Amino acid sequence: MLTSAAACDLCGCYTPQMEAMPQTDPAAAFGQPLGNGTSRSWTNGLYGAVAEQFTHFGTLQLDGREVSNETGQYLDSSITQLVAGYTMNRWLAVQLNVPIIYRSFKRPEGFAIDRGTESGLGDLSLLAKVVVFHINALAQKELVSDGKNTAEIEHEPDLTASAILLTGVKLPTGDTSRLLEEFHESETPGAPVSGIHGHDLTLGTGSYDGIFGGQLSLRYKNFFAQADTQFLLRGSGAHDYDFANDVSWSGGPGVYIVRNRHTACGCQFVVSGEHKDVDQFRGDPAEDTGITSVYVGPRFLISVGKLSAEVAAEFPVSIDNTALQLLPDYRLRGGIAVRF
Repeated sequence: MLTSAAACDLCGCYTPQMEAMPQTDPAAAFGQPLGNGTSRSWTNGLYGAVAEQFTHFGTLQLDGREVSNETGQYLDSSITQLVAGYTMNRWLAVQLNVPIIYRSFKRPEGFAIDRGTESGLGDLSLLAKVVVFHINALAQKELVSDGKNTAEIEHEPDLTASAILLTGVKLPTGDTSRLLEEFHESETPGAPVSGIHGHDLTLGTGSYDGIFGGQLSLRYKNFFAQADTQFLLRGSGAHDYDFANDVSWSGGPGVYIVRNRHTACGCQFVVSGEHKDVDQFRGDPAEDTGITSVYVGPRFLISVGKLSAEVAAEFPVSIDNTALQLLPDYRLRGGIAVRF
């Protein structure tokens, strides 16, 4: 199973959740005997993933109420995360996330219109994942004989549950030059006000940030539920601009439509959200940066052998923001992971 906490464009780390439900040799897992009647684990080793999050911002809100977007300002943000990880044993894994960011925008600048793009490397993240517990229950055992030898095999359990703790650090590798716009912002009397600022376009925060989180998963036969959360403890940023701490979460129930010895395919109803206080600029609150949001949407996942993939769409049902901000209309997510 793959998971990624829903969060702002500079926050969420994509985390393939393969350690939470350790895989065994497919033949043993689905009731086919091995030579000695035991399963062979292949949870240890390298894994990689590529994940994409595309967000379209096109709705203006002032203190939680939608206002007219007369100039058609928008921001399209694409974040591609390249993930490399190593599972040391069934309880511990380390992971590196490399985000590549591309943004295009249109915004008013006085009585003119400013169009542009911003792209490059974002802030790298180093993570450690620890499996707190993993439970297999209600497994059925069967004696199999070929006429000469008898072996006891264990079918896939009806019930599995797991929990992972996540911790790490986000490094200030992304370009922060867009934050310099904060020093020069001014309003032209009578002109449209922009909802896109330097803190929306920056590729990095300029700060060393702590990452803390967890992932829970539960499956009973073909029904499952999953939840995850991430908290970012922000350090001091660049150019006198300090991003606020951020907490994000997601989860919901799902069902496997297909589940056999070769393939698992399922769908899930996901509710996700985020809360972030206002940032600080030169020691004062940046009033147009606080947000509390809730999204809902479908998620589809498939696993074939050592490959797993997912795709999801998220739509806002509640967004409460401070001052004037350009907010998301929808988010699209996708990812594919492979164990080597």
